[in-house]
Amino acid sequence: MENVSLQWLPQNPVLAVLISLSLNILIAISGILPSAAVTAGNIVFFGFKTGLLISIIGEAAGAIITFIIYRKGLSILISQNQVKNRLLKRLKNTQRLEAVFLVLFLRVLPFVPSGAVTLAAAFSKMGLLSFSVASTLGKIPSLFIEAYSVDRVLKLTIEWQIGIVIVLIAVIIGYKLWKKESDN
Repeated sequence: MENVSLQWLPQNPVLAVLISLSLNILIAISGILPSAAVTAGNIVFFGFKTGLLISIIGEAAGAIITFIIYRKGLSILISQNQVKNRLLKRLKNTQRLEAVFLVLFLRVLPFVPSGAVTLAAAFSKMGLLSFSVASTLGKIPSLFIEAYSVDRVLKLTIEWQIGIVIVLIAVIIGYKLWKKESDN
């Protein structure tokens, strides 16, 4: 099964790494897409340790490039419109150690969207180096948990894997239906 699913991947490991890093960067720029599929692909293709390392590098590169893009975009928007919201003004003035700890804390939390953390950091006075270090260090624990979970699921029998997928789909559909009902 594994050989069939990996046949379309490049045989050149350097090319496979570049594809993985590019996907991580595109996902980070999108701001909304989850990168779990790329992490799973890295674990399957490169093994646990190397796949995890490539995922960390890809997530770090994606966050840094996105930070730069968001910062440039925000500087244009902010120069055209003065910030009036009190919370946005406070965020805009966040800097130094407070900003580093905020990014570190938010990156460790698994359900906080990466795009929101990067946008918040880009909006602050935080520097690129501080953001890069805090973002990368904060992402390592959540990526380790994600990679470990993927590794464990991949070692299950196909029946268990299908069962997990069915349960996840049922939970997502149930949540969407509940959300739709509660909005009405």
